[in-house]
Amino acid sequence: MFEQTFKNIDDILHKDAGCGSELDYVEQTSWVLFLKYLDDLEKDKKTAAELSGKTYYNALTGDDLADFVNNELFPYLKKFKVDASSANTIEYKIGEIFSELKNRIQSGYNLPEVVNLINELRFRTHAEKHEMSHLYEGKIKNMGSAGRNGGEYYTPALSLKPL
Repeated sequence: MFEQTFKNIDDILHKDAGCGSELDYVEQTSWVLFLKYLDDLEKDKKTAAELSGKTYYNALTGDDLADFVNNELFPYLKKFKVDASSANTIEYKIGEIFSELKNRIQSGYNLPEVVNLINELRFRTHAEKHEMSHLYEGKIKNMGSAGRNGGEYYTPALSLKPL
């Protein structure tokens, strides 16, 4: 299940002007997966909001979605690091992660496709987590052949000449 989903996401990102390599695919998939994980933790809040007649999720698309992610969501999550009581809190870690990330998915229409595919994934059981880990390790290995900043660097041998 995860493998086909990852392939579908890579296909979508391959068509997006902002994502040019496996490195971009892994980075962009990672932050959406991270948000999915946080969303799973928020299931109880969502249910409570729906039962009280409140809107929990407002589906955005196109430029509205891209603007929301770039101008509201990422700055909000980056701020967690500054507001955290210590470096050992989940808030600090969320802020640290999103301080290093940039949304490279330029199309506000590709982003909901990726979000919808990831939203179908579950990784709560041990087997699901194991499958996710295995596939993720494969994606990281592919980064080495991705070119720019792919995780492997060529360092030429030094020739030491006596002075």
